[in-house]
Order: sequence, then C-alpha cells, then structure tokens
Amino acid sequence: MIHHDLHFAGQRFQARASGALFWPARRWLILSDLHLGKSERMARRGGALLPPYETQETLDRAASEIEATDPAAIVSLGDGFDDDAAGRALPDDICARLQAMAQGRDWIWVQGNHDPGPICPRLPGAAVAQIDAVPALRHEAANGPDISGHYHPCIRLGGTRRRCFLMGESHLILPAFGAYTGGLPVEDPALRALVPKGIAIACGSRALPVPVGHRTRRRA
Repeated sequence: MIHHDLHFAGQRFQARASGALFWPARRWLILSDLHLGKSERMARRGGALLPPYETQETLDRAASEIEATDPAAIVSLGDGFDDDAAGRALPDDICARLQAMAQGRDWIWVQGNHDPGPICPRLPGAAVAQIDAVPALRHEAANGPDISGHYHPCIRLGGTRRRCFLMGESHLILPAFGAYTGGLPVEDPALRALVPKGIAIACGSRALPVPVGHRTRRRA
C-alpha cells in the first residue's frame, strides 16, 4: 500500500510510505525533520564532508508527494533546516524550487530545536511555534493529542532498519523525511514513555503497520 489509513484524535490521516502524513479533511501535507542543508552545516562545523545532494533528494521526494496529494498547505513539522544558518545559506536555485513547490498553496514552517529562528526571506511561508489545531501540530510531543516529529522513530523488520510513524493514544510521531537523518528505535525509553503501546507504520516501498509495546501471551 502506498499509504496506511490512520484514525487519530477523531481525524483520518494517511501515513504515506514516503514518511509524509496527509490530512485529507484539511488537505495538509505534513513533513517532519527535513534537515535541509545538513551537508553544508557539517562542513561549516568541521564535521564529515558529505556529498551535497541531500537537499535535492529530499525535495525530489517532497515534490512527488505534492504531486500525489495536491495539498492546500505544506507543513514542515520542525527542523526543516539543519540549523538557522543552513536555512539562510540555501542556494538560490533551491530557494526558487521551494517557491515553485509552494505555488498556489500555503507553506508553514513549525519551529524546531534546530531552527528556532525566522525563515529566510527567499523562502515561501513563515515560521510558527506550533499549530493549535485538534490534534495540535508541534515539533516535540507535549500535551496530547498532538502530531510531532523530533525523535526520528525507526523500526527493525527482517533485519532492515526502516523509518516509521509511531502512534499511541495521545501522540502521533512522524519519521524524519530528510535524506541524511538518522533514527531512534521505537524501543528506546524516550519513545516508550510517549507511546507505551500502539502501532508503528514502517516506511519504504509500502506502508506496513506493526503493533508495538504489546506483550504476547506465552503458551502453557
């Protein structure tokens, strides 16, 4: 399946196999943790020199989701940029591409821990601390019900690590959408504290739901 239908906080969502979340009632395409400009930030800070293609790759996948869902708004759910300086340092052609992708629709940048500052004026949209909807949209899970990112959840299936959505009673946590982002296993105590029991939806060629935190009954 290209997506898996979710019901959370009284609303229906599509967990897309790409790691994007679509909210049909509002026609919002929600992407978390793009971390645009990560290779530039790492080089600037003396880290590993990575091939500077992750931004184009991330935007290629975002463009595919925009074409597939035709959203009225795109919501970047925090850490859209690897830091505020990386957001200001994006090349003009990348800024122009983002402007083209936003043509005819809104673009909302929720502020994250990596990018708490204002958005570069060459980019579409504006920054907000969070979106006070039901459920709320914010970068890091707080008082639910909310949709958030930040933790980059992942799950191991068949010996392969896959990015995943993680949904419990109060929190729906999105995977990182950026090409050069890592992941935190769903078994990690930080994620278990937020979602002690629920489902993970693994990303990849198809969206695959997997129960998490459920104890299996032992046979006598």
